[in-house]
Amino acid sequence: MTSKVQTIGPKMQLADIISFLLEHKLASTPVVDDQDGACRLLGFVSEGDCLEHVGNELFYGNPSPPQTAETIMRRHPTCVSSETDLFTLTSIFTSHRFHHLPVVQDGNLVGIVSRSDVLKAVDNYYRDWIRARDRERFPVDIHQIMNHRFIMGH
Repeated sequence: MTSKVQTIGPKMQLADIISFLLEHKLASTPVVDDQDGACRLLGFVSEGDCLEHVGNELFYGNPSPPQTAETIMRRHPTCVSSETDLFTLTSIFTSHRFHHLPVVQDGNLVGIVSRSDVLKAVDNYYRDWIRARDRERFPVDIHQIMNHRFIMGH
C-alpha cells in the first residue's frame, strides 16, 4: 500500500484536474474533503472521466456551471481496509479489472493499494508455498547426508 497519495479537492476545475493527472503521471486520483487533517474520500476521477467530460464540453459547448471534480467524479468507489486479506484483494482485482483500490479507515483515505502491490505479495507467498511443498514432497534424508559426510571424509 502507498500511504502518500496524490489527491484533489472537490472544487478543482476540469482543466486543472487534467493538468494534475498529466503532471503526476496518474491514471486516476481520489477526490477528498480534507478537513482537520482527515481525508474523507468522496470519489475518484480518472483519465477516462476527464476525456468524456472535456470531449462533451468541446462538442456541445461550455456547461453551466463549469465542470469540477465534484461534478465528474465516480462516487462510492469500491474500497478496502488495511485488514483486507491478500486473497480478497486478488479476487477484487481479477474480477473487476481495477488497477488501484483506495484503502479507507472510518471513511478516511489512508492509502492506495495497486494491482502490482498485490502481485508482489502473491508472488512472495507463492514462492514460499512452492518451497514448503517441495520440502514435503522431497524430504531430506538425514541418513544419506550423514553417510556422505563420512564417505567424503576418508
